Amino acid sequence: MSQRKVDFAHNEFYHIYNRGNSKQTIFKNSGDYQRFQQMLFAMNAVEAVTFRFIQKEKMYSYDRGESLVAIGAYCLMPNHFHILLTPAIESGVQKFMLKLSTGYSMYFNKKYERTGSLFEGRFKSQYVNSDEYLKYLFSYIHLNPLKIIEPEWKNVGLHNIPKGKMFLEKYRFSSYVDFLKEERMESKILNIEKFPEYFPKKDIFLKEVQEWMNYQQPIN
Repeated sequence: MSQRKVDFAHNEFYHIYNRGNSKQTIFKNSGDYQRFQQMLFAMNAVEAVTFRFIQKEKMYSYDRGESLVAIGAYCLMPNHFHILLTPAIESGVQKFMLKLSTGYSMYFNKKYERTGSLFEGRFKSQYVNSDEYLKYLFSYIHLNPLKIIEPEWKNVGLHNIPKGKMFLEKYRFSSYVDFLKEERMESKILNIEKFPEYFPKKDIFLKEVQEWMNYQQPIN
């Protein structure tokens, strides 16, 4: 995966995403999701990391040193992922995504005895050009898993909002539960202090997400 010639500016925010080549599945089971989450943490380091030498049970207590980026939110889906981040050093985004994508592709290809590109080209990025858009992305990214239970929910609305909320709370492969202040090791993936304090309390976060859920409901 070659590095792109894009200037990711310090103190600016970016929505990063990519999907499997030809929309193929990139996370086949919980072990794959967890591996990518571990890499979101461990590969976010200026110094080189030999991932296989880090004990699994000590993954999130590993001293990785200076970070390449600060991650504000993320969500992993069966065939794609979303990451909201800001660079911590010059070229931090490019270096982080190169390490993350290369490392996970090597893991996936070895595990499933396959060859070739796993991802659909280089990662995609959207510059966050307003405070309103940045705040919205926290809801947009975290609501993605609803497509798993109701693929057309954005067009036809959720049939059961309480069920949708419960599903999001049980979905372990995004940062949604971290905004609910749940204590878990994966919360160390985030560097939320580098982002505006939109959601100092979980009730404020839940209200925001609920509003976007309701916004998608069709008018009868």
